[in-house]
Amino acid sequence: MNLPRLYAIVDVSCFAAPLRTTAAIVDYARELAAGGATFIQYRNKVGTTREMLGHARELRLALGDGVTLIMNDRADICIAAGFEGVHVGQDDLSPEGARTVIGPSRVLGISTHNLEQLKEADAGPADYIAYGPVFPTSGKRNPDPVVGLEGIRAARAATKKPLVAIGGITRANARSVIDAGADSVAVISDLLSSPTKVAAEFLRVLV
Repeated sequence: MNLPRLYAIVDVSCFAAPLRTTAAIVDYARELAAGGATFIQYRNKVGTTREMLGHARELRLALGDGVTLIMNDRADICIAAGFEGVHVGQDDLSPEGARTVIGPSRVLGISTHNLEQLKEADAGPADYIAYGPVFPTSGKRNPDPVVGLEGIRAARAATKKPLVAIGGITRANARSVIDAGADSVAVISDLLSSPTKVAAEFLRVLV
């Protein structure tokens, strides 16, 4: 598969609780798409299944066919909401289990944090592999050790699958990550302010 350079992540935990509404989340995703983001993951580690499904269905309706939507963790909600794929972590449903749920045609991604995990993912059914954190990040409460640009170079040498770099990536360092061998950069925090403008700036940097 050909991944776009920018992999935008809508992380519900970045929205203050009173503002964690379906409308706010959909509007944010629309702004990302207006800036040129065509590959968007919906990530919700704090909500109920009902909330996740509600958000996911509204995102699908709002964004239409021009955006590939990836569900974090939940293969069942991916199917129910009509998303194009699912992304699983090391503590979630196994890639094999996720593939069984979503079938052969949907996109399957997996997070990895060291070369052992990456090589295991490379041998499995995932369509792309995320690797990181590349730089220090606030996206997780207990982040894995930083891999740095050298880690991305090593990951690139270890897999021919599309490689998504994640963790602490900003407009200032994104080009260096691509130059180190990543096919795409996953971004949460640096998109939060002025998402349309910032998404467009990322895409200009990553041409």
